[in-house]
Amino acid sequence: MVTGMVAGALAAAVFAVGGGGGGVDCYRVREEARFAPPTAFVPSPAITYDMELVPAAASITVEQRGDGTGMTVGLGVSGLVPGHAYGAHVHQKPCGADPADAGGHYQNVPDPGHVSAENEVWLDFTVDASGNGVAGVRKAWGLRPGEAGSVVLHDVPGGAGARVACFTVPFVGAEAS
Repeated sequence: MVTGMVAGALAAAVFAVGGGGGGVDCYRVREEARFAPPTAFVPSPAITYDMELVPAAASITVEQRGDGTGMTVGLGVSGLVPGHAYGAHVHQKPCGADPADAGGHYQNVPDPGHVSAENEVWLDFTVDASGNGVAGVRKAWGLRPGEAGSVVLHDVPGGAGARVACFTVPFVGAEAS
């Protein structure tokens, strides 16, 4: 669904942050979808709550790779607002009709008062002139099984901002390695 150029850029982002080439992956998850509003006749695992910032039919791909040394998470999007900077984070629960359904940010060390890129999976990105964006991050830790369920796009980069879209992802917990 995602254009070949964006998929290629996503793979490059994942590998650039240490997600491949240096060893054998113990697990890999790769999901892609097109955004649809929560009221769509045909449901999608990718939900847009703000069709001005995340138009229906825009695409998203998320990839997680992990081994005994940690994990890499990459994100690729197409069809978004050129030049706009978005925040993106792994959240605790799957998406729902209400943006709050995804719960809070997944945290490596649970501490609701400590929102940071070091303790969470942040995938902030800026969309290029063609409407495409990519991000990737490497962590020396993995996700706890059953405690990460989605990637939420926010209207601004950083630790907060309005939730403008959500993508349910079947992340793999660290115990799978």
